Amino acid sequence: MRKIEFEIVALSHSVTQTMSYAVVLAEVNGTQRLPIVIGAFEAQAIAVVLENMQIVRPLTHDLMKNFMRACHVDLQEVIISDLQEGIFYSKLICNSENDIIEIDSRTSDALALAVRFGCPIYIYEDVLRKAEKKIEDPPARSGRPEPEEPVKQAAGSSNTALSAMTLDELHQLLNEVLEQEDYIRAITIRDEINKRK
Repeated sequence: MRKIEFEIVALSHSVTQTMSYAVVLAEVNGTQRLPIVIGAFEAQAIAVVLENMQIVRPLTHDLMKNFMRACHVDLQEVIISDLQEGIFYSKLICNSENDIIEIDSRTSDALALAVRFGCPIYIYEDVLRKAEKKIEDPPARSGRPEPEEPVKQAAGSSNTALSAMTLDELHQLLNEVLEQEDYIRAITIRDEINKRK
């Protein structure tokens, strides 16, 4: 089965689901994009690495990476291998001293580990075709949220309120948000501060 390499190019609030985020994957040396809805915790875990944020204590995905390294297991690649009923399925392809190990994973966790290990992210071509069809012809919604389903677009939500704040207020808010370990919101606040410099 042909696999295509992708990379994470954006992370933002999901338009379709509250308390969810969208991670946008873009084809390496290509034009295809794939947004995937993930939970807030996993979004923060990805954002911490993408934004080179310094954290006081390791997050769960950092702990997993440390554990894998201590056991001489290296994450070689992540493969988004299936799409069923709006949910993406992924595999971690790991290399130990003697074996190649394939581990089932939620896609959001697989992406959080991929950014930590710096390994490539692949999507099977047939999964991309299924995702494109789902975006073009979405089924009637049942009312219950479906984790990790594709969305058409994602956008930020609280930039207007931040633009009304003074620089001192923004710096104070940034410190409070960092203490609460809300790294996604910290990125938005930091970007607003940087716009004013």
